[in-house]
Order: sequence, then C-alpha cells, then structure tokens
Amino acid sequence: MKIAIYGAGATGGYLGAKLALAGVDTTLIARGPHLEAMQRNGVRLLIDGDEQVARPFCTDDPAEAGPHDFVIITLKAHSATRVVEAMQPLLGPDTAVITAQNGVPWWYFHGIGGEWEGMRLESVDPGGRQWDGIGPGRAIGCVVYAATEIAEPGVIRHSYGNKFSLGEPSGRKTARIKVLSRTLSGAGVRAPVRRIRQEIWVKLLGNVCFNPISALTLATLDRVATEPGTRGVARAMMEETLAIGEAMGVRVRLDIERRIDGAAAVGTHRTSMLQDLEKGRAMEIDALVTSVQELGRLAGVPTPTIDVVLALVRQRAEVAGLYGD
Repeated sequence: MKIAIYGAGATGGYLGAKLALAGVDTTLIARGPHLEAMQRNGVRLLIDGDEQVARPFCTDDPAEAGPHDFVIITLKAHSATRVVEAMQPLLGPDTAVITAQNGVPWWYFHGIGGEWEGMRLESVDPGGRQWDGIGPGRAIGCVVYAATEIAEPGVIRHSYGNKFSLGEPSGRKTARIKVLSRTLSGAGVRAPVRRIRQEIWVKLLGNVCFNPISALTLATLDRVATEPGTRGVARAMMEETLAIGEAMGVRVRLDIERRIDGAAAVGTHRTSMLQDLEKGRAMEIDALVTSVQELGRLAGVPTPTIDVVLALVRQRAEVAGLYGD
C-alpha cells in the first residue's frame, strides 16, 4: 500500500503524518521552506497537547516517488488544475485519486446518471484539464472535517476534527474505497463511506456564504451569523444553493436557521477565505461560489444573491491581486 499526499500543507501534512505514524508507506509532495523543514526534521504534529514526529518520504518532484495506489490531493481547487501534468508519475494503471478539497469537485457529473452525466464544470476545471489528464474513473470524493494549520514550516497544529468522509461518484462501495477507508481508519482518522454528493452539499451550504461574506466584511463567523444584515444574506445564499441541489436531485434535510446558529456558536473563527485575504494568498472563490452559480445556470435556478456576492468578492480578490493562483 502506497499513498501520496499532493499538496502537503496543513490538512495534507496532518493526514500524511497520521498515515506514516501508522506504518503506511507515505509520500508527501510539498514545496518551499515547509518541504525543507519536513525533509530535515520530519513532520512535527502538535496534537492533543503532545508532539508526534513522522518521517514520510517528502519531495517536490513526483517523478522521485513513482506510482502509488492512492493519491490524495489536498491542494486548494484553483491550484490543483495546475499540477495535472506534474502528478502523472504518481499514476499507475489502477491509481485512485482522492479530491480532499472544499467546494464542488471537477468530477461532479461523473457517475451521476441521467441528463447530467459527463458534463464538465468550467469554473473548477478550466478546459477540462483534470477530467482529461486524470480521468474521472480514478476519482474518489472526500469531504474534510478537520481544523489544522501550519504553525511554522514543518510543524502542523491540529485543533479539532478528524473526519474525512469518502464516496465513489457512482455511490457504490467498491473494493478500492473499502481498502482506503480501512487504511485511514487504521491511522486514527475517521473515514466513513458516504453518499458523497450529499456530504458535498451539506458542507457547501456554509462555504458558499460564510466565506465570501467574511472576506468582504472582515468579520469573524459569529458576527456574520448573528448581525441581521449579513445573516439575511447568508440565509438567502443558502436558500438558493438548496434549490439548485434539489433541482439536481440532491435533497439536503437541513434547517437553515439552525445551520446559521451552529456557525454562530463556533465563535470568533476567521474563515479560510478571510485568512487567505489577510495573508495575501489566492482566494478560493471559484470552487466555493462560482461553481454554485454555474450549477444554477445549468439547472435553470436563479441565484440573485449569490450573483451579487460573487461579483463583489471576485472584485475584492482581483484588486488585492489574489484571484487565481
């Protein structure tokens, strides 16, 4: 069993460290000072008041690693489109590629059946680079519920959560997904096999609204979710998103008011998009918001609130030089 983590930052570094500590043959693909620190000192994982050190193989050159059984992509979606060619040495005839990313994945319409089967999403896969260069038959979905950060190069701090929900685009419980789930579970990571599109939409409901609103207002999650104006915007965006999902056959049983209350209870959390803005990193707009607008257009569902917020946050990112990678 060989598993590669492509984009071993906070989430990927955490997952790679857990796998390596469990004895899995693990490769981390990373770059810069973070890579150099991991090569020199191993991956230092700060978790549960303790420090654990894992020593997986770390490189910036996939050709040094060769084919793996599983490649888990933990890059942000807008970065993943740029590494399709570079990752080819990791792909053997039966390699599965797991998209452990936020937002709507590039393979979303593979295995869905019906009128949508085989459609491609330009917003998350421009020119079909991943569809053609990786192939949807390799894809396994993954929705991440873990809070981690790079405390310093080579050091990953885990705050809470260790669930990585998995699912085949077809919905079937294949042999490969059972092996992957057992392997992750054996490393101390919760890896249930789920109906992955359902999981994607549940998480998307929060990401589509809280991320861009916080980037526009610079407010923490508790303020976005409790102040009447921004709460109303978030509610409208969630309603539009739910309508799109239902039009595409995904029915999420979720009370929007309770969902927003749950976000408020998280407290003074700075969303990932706000953190990216503050740290001068490319903002993850297309996978979280533009993709929902594109799905709305395909399904014939109006998205007036999403359209306005998307136009504003896209311009905010462009002015800051943070739109695209």
